[in-house]
Amino acid sequence: MTSLPRFDPRQVPVHSVDTHLACVSPECLTPESLRQRFRSPPAWTPDDSVERLFVDRPPARAAVLVPLVMRGELQLLLTQRGQHLSTHSGQIAFPGGRCDDTDVDEVHTALREAEEEVGLAPSFVEVLGTLPVYVTGTAYVVTPVVALVRPGFALQPNPDEVADVFEVPLSFLMNPANHRRHKADFDGGERQWLSMPWTGEPDRERYIWGATAGMLRNLYRLLAA
Repeated sequence: MTSLPRFDPRQVPVHSVDTHLACVSPECLTPESLRQRFRSPPAWTPDDSVERLFVDRPPARAAVLVPLVMRGELQLLLTQRGQHLSTHSGQIAFPGGRCDDTDVDEVHTALREAEEEVGLAPSFVEVLGTLPVYVTGTAYVVTPVVALVRPGFALQPNPDEVADVFEVPLSFLMNPANHRRHKADFDGGERQWLSMPWTGEPDRERYIWGATAGMLRNLYRLLAA
């Protein structure tokens, strides 16, 4: 295996956009609808959730929190990783990280990491359930933990890990017309990924792509089933 290639995903052309798929309806994007969906999930099929590996090391268990803030419209809370980090630097990500031996399970990992990274207290979090694991190109086996978050929290991002914290409307991410497909060759092998760029602030694009977009795509598949 080779080392992780360095490239700007914004420079890779869009191969296609999933405009042929229906968006998740607004009535399915309410707290109670999400509670019911996770209590009694329908039969559904996730998208391919295993990336081509670019590192030569044993897999490592990890978990992320997919925090849906209960405002007038559900908002997904995301972070931008620090530029100095050794992996996925500067990328848009969920709060989360590697599982510790002292963690009870992946839910515990996600809650602990969210509190350590951005200061989100577990008392504000209502865990709904998990999505299928996602294996990143850096050999992390990630469990996404979906949760509702009660407003009123005060965040304290850890500057050693997080450069910024922001929110994106869940309706934007659950509309496949905003799901763009890319593909490129690295060392003779093809890599494919999704991007979901969001511009919610003047002159500032939040470029959601890769593993984060892949896990959101599986949330879309679950809610659209």
